[in-house]
Amino acid sequence: MNVGGLDRTLRVLVGGVLILATLLGWIGVWGWIGVVPLATGIFRYCPLYRLFGFNTCPLKQR
Repeated sequence: MNVGGLDRTLRVLVGGVLILATLLGWIGVWGWIGVVPLATGIFRYCPLYRLFGFNTCPLKQR
């Protein structure tokens, strides 16, 4: 786990909004990119964070 609380919430929210907007036809197919932040928020793991050495997860949860 390398995605913390606020980061996780924002990822799930942004991902969900992008997917919903795509399903409603408000934006084009590029909105399906929302699957990425949604998945990383749900699983609390971001491969890019690992690659660059970032971690927003508090120490007690590691």
